[in-house]
Amino acid sequence: MSDTAATVEHDPGHASDHAYRLIRAQILSGERAGGDWLREGDLAESLGVSRTPVREALRRLTAEGLVRYERNRGVQVAVWTAEDLEEIFSLRSVLEPWASRLAATSASVDLEKLSRLAHDMDAAARGSVDVDQITELNNRFHRLILEGSNNRRLGSVVSSVVQVPLVWQTFSHYSDTDLRRSLAHHHELVAALAAGDPDWAESVMRSHVRAAWNSLKTQRDVTRT
Repeated sequence: MSDTAATVEHDPGHASDHAYRLIRAQILSGERAGGDWLREGDLAESLGVSRTPVREALRRLTAEGLVRYERNRGVQVAVWTAEDLEEIFSLRSVLEPWASRLAATSASVDLEKLSRLAHDMDAAARGSVDVDQITELNNRFHRLILEGSNNRRLGSVVSSVVQVPLVWQTFSHYSDTDLRRSLAHHHELVAALAAGDPDWAESVMRSHVRAAWNSLKTQRDVTRT
């Protein structure tokens, strides 16, 4: 066992958090795909911890809905159906526009950071599109708006809703037209927030989320044919 792993193991709480973060990151990145079985022994060995923190990490991931427990079979990475994703995007289309509305009048949004992120996404989309970079920048953009709403519970609720691999990697399903539309929405959101116009900000975010869902749905339909 490495020095780092040994240090982690001496602190059960830290070991559990360590295992939770790593397994969660593997699921969100797609390294562990929907339907994969998660065996405690294998995970403990690969992470350099005992089975106990792995077991606790899997309980937390089960509570989040990222994995599912089946009696007498074990724990499996959740498979997200079209119905699951439609529910998620339906929730997003209510919660995130509301956050944008609140942010437009809160005077707490860092407009300079938002604008910089929007331009950084434009740059990442030029030439060979860097999907991972755009996804990370996009997540930061949306988090800033949630933080600007000054509603801490709203941010927690939205985070629990959107953290599934197929949602997190929405940009990988975009056509060139879809991507250009999404990037334009970011700039319009910055403009609406800068104007302090809650109706405008809410409307743009709702269009942004629904457009993302239709792009993902179209791609999934094409893949199945």
